[in-house]
Amino acid sequence: MNGQVKHFDTTKNGDEVLIYTLQSRDGASVKILNYGGIIQSLWVPDKNGVMRDVVLGYDRIAGYEENPGYLGAMIGRFANRIRAGKFTLNGKEYRLAVNDKENHLHGGTVGFNAKIWQTDDFSEQSLTLSLLSPDGEEGYPGNLKVTVRYDWSDAHALTLTYHAETDADTIVNLTNHSYFNLNGQESGSALGHMVQICSDRYTENDSTGCPNGTISPVEGTPLDLREWRQVGERIDEDFPQLTMPGGYDHNRVLDGTRLVTAARLYAPESGILMVTETDQPGMQFYSGNYVPHVVGKAGAVYDKRHGLCFETQGYPNAMEHPHFPSPVVSPEKPYHHVTVYRFSASGQLPD
Repeated sequence: MNGQVKHFDTTKNGDEVLIYTLQSRDGASVKILNYGGIIQSLWVPDKNGVMRDVVLGYDRIAGYEENPGYLGAMIGRFANRIRAGKFTLNGKEYRLAVNDKENHLHGGTVGFNAKIWQTDDFSEQSLTLSLLSPDGEEGYPGNLKVTVRYDWSDAHALTLTYHAETDADTIVNLTNHSYFNLNGQESGSALGHMVQICSDRYTENDSTGCPNGTISPVEGTPLDLREWRQVGERIDEDFPQLTMPGGYDHNRVLDGTRLVTAARLYAPESGILMVTETDQPGMQFYSGNYVPHVVGKAGAVYDKRHGLCFETQGYPNAMEHPHFPSPVVSPEKPYHHVTVYRFSASGQLPD
């Protein structure tokens, strides 16, 4: 192994947490913890060549053990919400933890974000972490072996390759919950960023944030971000799908069969552009509406809307709605998806 690995901290249970650094030739880097598969920092050059850390996070493991906003974490076994914490598979009802009002959220009480992952492979620009989720953990059926590979390129592209295999039918929905602020993690509100979401439909939410089964067009609504818009331009408009979650927090409908551009984010101040590509059928664009007032890295103060999430995923609450893409995996049908975050800094808003 030729990459850099160091001791990061020790959990309250006494487990050692390691931090791995993937680095490009010009010094741009991404740092990843074996706790929660967390992206702890991501340094890329701005339009003047100055490195900026563009993800929110913490300097000590205690922040990640609390981590009410799931900053930087790998989410599983099922990302996002499942209504009432239950689903039916092959005629049997499974009951999960209810940890978000009346719904199940992000894998339950102790999800993948709070686990020590095994290191399978590590080099200067690649890291593979794995986790075994036993049958019955958090109420899910089947023994599930999960691997996530992080690849960092000299062109400043971070590729996340998700793979999961099971010995029994189960449901899987994996994502990464990084909050991006392209002016730097310490720079406050992200509402001045420009965003473009390459999707013309979204899944409507009920009052608890859980999809109600309706797939609606974005046209004619404040959720229409197909053309470049400032994030804060319409975020507080009087539109029920915005007012219920206090901003953007919706699953956007994507192709789901091939790698496509799902979103682009640009910060005029830094000149940094981030392009999100995925072969997932959905992406949750979340404007950090519920981020609590906390102290993050280097004493930075985080608050509501200080970071933006692009959570590539399967549809939330998919088992309740047969017309949604199925999240069921089986011994014959493993889970495999790829997401890429590409960074550049031309200093100009792309066409």
